[in-house]
Amino acid sequence: MKKTALYDKHIALGAKMVPFAGFEMPVQYSNLGEEHLNVREHVGVFDVSHMGEFFLSGEGALDLIQRVTSNDASKLSPGKVQYSCLPNTDGGIVDDLLVYCLGEDEFMLVVNASNIEKDWNWIQQFNADGVKMEDRSDDYALLAIQGPKATAAIQSLTDLNIGEMPYYTVQVGSFAGKTDVIVATTGYTGSGGYEIYVKNEDAADVWDAVFEAGKEQNIMPAGLGARDTLRMEMGFCLYGNDIDDTTSPLEAGLGWITKFTKDFTNSEALKAQKEVGVGRKLVGFEMQAKGPIPRHGYEIQSQAGEVIGKVTSGTMSPSLSKAIAMGYVDRPHFTEGTEVNIMIRNKVMPARVVKFPFLKKD
Repeated sequence: MKKTALYDKHIALGAKMVPFAGFEMPVQYSNLGEEHLNVREHVGVFDVSHMGEFFLSGEGALDLIQRVTSNDASKLSPGKVQYSCLPNTDGGIVDDLLVYCLGEDEFMLVVNASNIEKDWNWIQQFNADGVKMEDRSDDYALLAIQGPKATAAIQSLTDLNIGEMPYYTVQVGSFAGKTDVIVATTGYTGSGGYEIYVKNEDAADVWDAVFEAGKEQNIMPAGLGARDTLRMEMGFCLYGNDIDDTTSPLEAGLGWITKFTKDFTNSEALKAQKEVGVGRKLVGFEMQAKGPIPRHGYEIQSQAGEVIGKVTSGTMSPSLSKAIAMGYVDRPHFTEGTEVNIMIRNKVMPARVVKFPFLKKD
């Protein structure tokens, strides 16, 4: 198993470590619910250094990105970031990713840890014009500093005016005394905050500086367990659970990142799917009774007992104090308010289809 540059910090904090995407990662430090609510109310810090970073630069970089991604990267300008996906040729998704425009003809693609090699090979096969590509996944550590008090916690560490950065933007500057740090606002929690990309050799110093600077804001480390419950409350997809090689972006509710103003991998087939409508769709469920939590793979039935889908993600929401789930269901059962049943350990548990996000913004 690989270890991130912050592994020793997690061990010193008593984190429970688990294998995840080939890395030993902290799943929780104290209590999942406490870490979750601290991000919602104050500020928490996640080590997500396992993510992959590809740098594409020079003439043809944008054309290659346009060819392999579903969103329209021509809309990007330096300092902007875009959520997108890599469609495969069979109607599914190779991976979802972030496309950072760092400068003219200079991009960083951030991909899921479990798909680094797969994504690299996928993109490279379309690189007919020899665009410069660098896989620097092993060079960077990544801290996600999330929560409403994130700005107050870390503004003193940088000359960048991070409080004025809109959602899905990026800047490069000094941070905690380190140079050429990439600072972005692409949070996966729904509570605002920043992503700090630093070189591995600087990661421990930056970690210490962040916690020292954020003391008055009740800063706490948070593990992958809280990261999962936070993203679920927002209805954000997790690759390998809610989207994969067999799910189309349209089925996953990602039509908003699937732009038919350009040609991309499998775009004609996806355009045809959009025109006729999807036969199944990823929706959210709120459980209607207390009981066991729905988990990945659990069967979803209509009230008549017909199998209509499967759960992809499920958890007890710390913010809502109720069980929530995501899953694909067949037409016409994906309408908001539809009553369904989820089979949990041979028990029929009632649930209702609801709109994302589960946690509504004020």
